[in-house]
Parts: sequence; C-alpha cells; structure tokens
Amino acid sequence: MFDQMKELWKLRNQMMELQKQLGAVSVEAASKDGSVKVIMSGTQEVKEVSVTGDMASMKADKLADSIKDTVNRAIKMSQQEAAKKMQSSGLQLPGM
Repeated sequence: MFDQMKELWKLRNQMMELQKQLGAVSVEAASKDGSVKVIMSGTQEVKEVSVTGDMASMKADKLADSIKDTVNRAIKMSQQEAAKKMQSSGLQLPGM
C-alpha cells in the first residue's frame, strides 16, 4: 500500500510539472482570411483575440463564424501540444 501511495505522489508531482510547462506554451491560430487571430496557452486559456480589417464591412454572422472556427483551431493546436508534452515527459497514467 505504501508503494501505491508513493507512486500516486510521484504521478501528482509529474502532473503538476506538466501543467506548469503547458502554462508556458502558447499557440497561435488565424482565420483563413487572416482577419481573426487567437493566442491560447497550453492549458487552453485564451490569452488574446484580435480582429483586423474593416469590421464594418464584415457581416456579424461571418465574423462570429470566423472567431468560432479560429478558437476551435487554437484548441486543437493546444491539445496537440499537450499530447506532445505528455509523450516527451514519459508520463504514464495507470490504465492508459
């Protein structure tokens, strides 16, 4: 039982270190036309959203779709970075 507790403590420490590393990672996604840019941390926290160009000429639904698509792209990029970090850290989750 002591060995299991020791292993859980080690896993907890590894996860905390991974979370810290992911907080330092940034990914940037841009819309297809370049009018929307999203910067997101490796912990999937949106750090910045910027819209460039003439917003008056953009229809609200097009702008909303562009923001949604760009945020979703940033989330996928962030998830990929997290997966890379987990693989490179050698973190082994029980049952996975």
